[in-house]
Amino acid sequence: MHTEMEERLKFEMLLVEISGRFVNVPADQVDGEIRGAQRRMCEFLDLDRSSLGQVSEREPGVLPLTHVYQPEVSALPEGLNGIEFFPWTAQKVLAGQTVTINKMSDLPPEAERDRKSFGLYGTKSAVVVPLSIGGRPPIGVLTFSVLREERDWPETVVKSFQLIAQVFANALDRKRADEALRESEVRLSLATHAAGAGLWIMEPETGHVWVTPKTRELFHFAPNEELKYRSFFQVIHPEDRERVKLAVQQAIRSGEPLRVEYRIPLPDGSTRWIVARGQRYRKSLVDPDCIMGVSLDISERKRMEEQLKKHVGEIEELKQRLEIENIYLREEVKLLGEHTEIVGQSLTMKRIMAQAEQVARTDSTVLILGETGTGKELLARAIHKMSARKDRPLIAVNCASLPPTLIESELFGREKGAYTGAMTKMIGRFEIADASTLLLDEIGELPLEVQSKLLRVLQEGSFERLGSTKTLKVDVRIIAITNRDLEQEVKNGSFRKDLFYRLSVFPIIIPPLRERPEDVPFIAWAFVKEFEKGMGKEIETISKKSMEALKSYSWPGNVRELRNVIEHAMILSKSKTLVVPAAKVRSAEADITLNLEDIERRHIVAVLERVGWRVSGKGGAAEILGLKRSTLNSKMKKLGISRLPPLMMAI
Repeated sequence: MHTEMEERLKFEMLLVEISGRFVNVPADQVDGEIRGAQRRMCEFLDLDRSSLGQVSEREPGVLPLTHVYQPEVSALPEGLNGIEFFPWTAQKVLAGQTVTINKMSDLPPEAERDRKSFGLYGTKSAVVVPLSIGGRPPIGVLTFSVLREERDWPETVVKSFQLIAQVFANALDRKRADEALRESEVRLSLATHAAGAGLWIMEPETGHVWVTPKTRELFHFAPNEELKYRSFFQVIHPEDRERVKLAVQQAIRSGEPLRVEYRIPLPDGSTRWIVARGQRYRKSLVDPDCIMGVSLDISERKRMEEQLKKHVGEIEELKQRLEIENIYLREEVKLLGEHTEIVGQSLTMKRIMAQAEQVARTDSTVLILGETGTGKELLARAIHKMSARKDRPLIAVNCASLPPTLIESELFGREKGAYTGAMTKMIGRFEIADASTLLLDEIGELPLEVQSKLLRVLQEGSFERLGSTKTLKVDVRIIAITNRDLEQEVKNGSFRKDLFYRLSVFPIIIPPLRERPEDVPFIAWAFVKEFEKGMGKEIETISKKSMEALKSYSWPGNVRELRNVIEHAMILSKSKTLVVPAAKVRSAEADITLNLEDIERRHIVAVLERVGWRVSGKGGAAEILGLKRSTLNSKMKKLGISRLPPLMMAI
């Protein structure tokens, strides 16, 4: 992102510099400056040719080429009649339209003469821009071409060509009119407005200034406000004001180019960053020196720089903290006696891990939801390992594996003789987990009578053992996990509403593997590396066909099923290329359990994941899916798709 920003800035400054060179260019140097600008544009954008043709004032209907840049020997000859050789293109451009040709096959049948002429001179792709001045008919055309290959022309590049065309048109018109008109022709307000630039001329000695409407907009001057030299410094940020004055004075004294960046406070309390580029100019020996220049709004670039610095700092801080606090997170997470890692590169998993890291630093209760086999317990252990309680062991209780009659004593303990068969005293899991974390697996299986006692522990941190009246105080952090829909359980009356809300302080929903297929390759390779050690095998690649099958399968058993499939394939593997048996993986296309709504839902979710859940705007999900934003929102509502699952939205 930083490199892209630098390239964009370089290109913007190239446009500003080219525009600035035409501000005070003598009439007899206009042609040389145009050819120099053509060369610099072609070199920067890796173009092969730039040609400029001007409408003949003496011969109507003739468009001779007057400026051609092409380093090759077979350049277009100056004097070539553009209307004769390119009639269709010339007609469009002289009517004020910009013609963008990505490939010659895009030309319509009526442009056959143009196609042959382009082919004659080796053109594969081109942009032809009118040389226009205000509302007057174009005085010529400017062309940028590629001879080596076909090329798509981004809108920003086309706009830059239009800006340069405007600059050239003004310079040529100034040359045609008279050298005495240089100062008025420098204004180029229409051209620079398209690029978001404001032009200005200042006479520090007299205090007189001239500005374009865009300059008034940039500096928040009123349309009819009378401006003086000091007017600019009154709106500049007080901390930057003196520095800008010194820079202008230095440019006036030395004649060196002016380049200065500064801030302008806006009425809404925000700040606008401006870059000013100018040059000293003397109209005559008796007139005072003035400085001409251009100003651009660079607030977005500054914001990006600040965000980049902030993110770099956050990453470094996070790195140092993780290295100090928990070396285990960089190596492994132990789950049910198996050595594995939390693996996932999807936006969803990155967001989940960010949530886990945030809540780990607190003592808040966490509720982890998800289908069977999605790695809920693994995430719970990761949260514990990242917490301040990591030095104490995580205590886990599977609420579904214990008979209802034993769950209460398992959690809270019992005294000897508390009930028939209670021959000894037993300490419960809450006491064992004091100053640590208690993992309640399948919390939805708890009987209602135990739920009320659990709620008291969560609220007060106290309980009594079965058969005892002594109240015990503990400091336990609760992480609960379940594959049940607890909201529905509350509606059914099988789960206490107050306990549900108490557990849902910080809910985390792990999506099924079918909703994040981009994670499948990473998880598969993690299991391969795990099994390599135990089986004494070395796998270098997974066959392309197998990987495609793994990615397309719907994985009803989630990560647990994927692990079993990889283990089975590793047992059968006899080479360094892992091949997953076809019988073990069904293609998602063959999954007859999916109806049309399921398929549509999965496709929309996949697209949303890819764009970071951005619905509208350029590059958003609506644009990719070819839908209106309102239509996509309606479909998402109908299909129950939301970035925050229902549980989180309810909370």
